[in-house]
Amino acid sequence: MKYISEIPVKGTIGAQKYKTAIYWRNGVLITDEPEKLGGKDLGPDPYTLLLSSLVACTLATLRMYIEHKGLVILEIQVEANMYHKIENKETIAQIERKITFPEQLDLEVQQRLLRVAENCPISKILKGNIRISTALIK
Repeated sequence: MKYISEIPVKGTIGAQKYKTAIYWRNGVLITDEPEKLGGKDLGPDPYTLLLSSLVACTLATLRMYIEHKGLVILEIQVEANMYHKIENKETIAQIERKITFPEQLDLEVQQRLLRVAENCPISKILKGNIRISTALIK
């Protein structure tokens, strides 16, 4: 098995309600819950982090493709949000992603960029079957 991250992402929480420190290979990211949920809103909440992963991956994947094809697109904007809905008595998470290119692009290029965005690695993970194994370490 080959892990995607060379160093695992690690998190800790202390006595301050909902504030966590997430350690990644080059630093620390503070997360928190919004004030309306009892946190102090010192950093992004878990839903925001999930959506941020999709936005960041979409932007990077599109930029790589644009550079590879030699296209002149100076800026890309991506926004994402999510909600829950009930389908067949099951709660489904629905993510909406919107991509904006300030430049005028022909329809063929737009369609290709949309396919590239749909195939960014995080999109594939979120659309696929995810299994999470959890172990308690003493």
